[in-house]
Amino acid sequence: MATARQTQVSLQDTPYYHCVTRCVRRSYLCGDDPLTGKSYEHRRDWVEERLLLLGQIFAMEICAFAVMSNHTHVVVRIDREQALAWSVEEVLQRWHRLHKGTLLTQQYLDTQQRKELSDGQVEVVLRSAEQYRQRLYDLSWFMRDLNEYIARQANREDRCTGRFWEGRFKSQALLDEAAVLACMAYVDLNPIRAQMAQTPEQSQHTSIQRRIKAALQGKQPEELAAFTAPENDDMAKGLAYAIEDYLELVEQTGRTLRQDKRGHIAESLPPILERLNITAENWLTLTTEFERQFRSAAGREASLRTFAANTQHMRAAGINSARRLLNSA
Repeated sequence: MATARQTQVSLQDTPYYHCVTRCVRRSYLCGDDPLTGKSYEHRRDWVEERLLLLGQIFAMEICAFAVMSNHTHVVVRIDREQALAWSVEEVLQRWHRLHKGTLLTQQYLDTQQRKELSDGQVEVVLRSAEQYRQRLYDLSWFMRDLNEYIARQANREDRCTGRFWEGRFKSQALLDEAAVLACMAYVDLNPIRAQMAQTPEQSQHTSIQRRIKAALQGKQPEELAAFTAPENDDMAKGLAYAIEDYLELVEQTGRTLRQDKRGHIAESLPPILERLNITAENWLTLTTEFERQFRSAAGREASLRTFAANTQHMRAAGINSARRLLNSA
């Protein structure tokens, strides 16, 4: 039986979530189908462009993403406080970039027509705006606006109807900084593990490629969540690491994965792993088996137990992985 989404998303525990969506049909999401010889490579652009657009409209930041041949990965940070601070006008403007809304909400945004609305009609608009506001920081609505759009595009191109995706997207709550960084690296290194690329900078349609291109110009990509100063310990306000440290960590990990052997990342651990107290051996396991090691939530033991209690789960799944890989006490 499918798990209710409200038991997988708990903003009081974490704003960070890892989402995966897989195709149901033999037809590829992207890449080349070896059976038919047909290329679907252009669909990678569809997914990436749509994903980054949604990141600009929803109260969510894109932390990491990778568009693979038959599935997509995305790590997001939900910013509920940002959505609550929006004015009614901003909520409606954002929502109308994706959906038509109603005749009344359209009239409300026209300053001339707004004057002609009755008090009752304005009240209806305000209620609609509050509903849209909640949707704009809702993970299910975010993924719905991504996946439905891509499915319609693909069905139109394939001249068929029916399901394009396996079903509901899979989500994992990332409960602490160790889980967030490990999952981001896991996503960023997906093309290398799948032998689709040799280096992170060659990994097409990924967040790591965008970060590297921006870093070469001394910048961070505006469309992705920014890495902040390491002194910032508030997970809710950003990725509290130096971008240089993260890029070095992904590069070293990618080199090890590319050699197709376990090995050590380096004789001296990168600063991020030192701060998180994760060994090189455990880091390699996390960045190659993250989805296998954790189910609906990932983090240290204490975080998993708190999440289970807050989401009314009978037990905290992933405790053994947390103890073994994240050095939980």
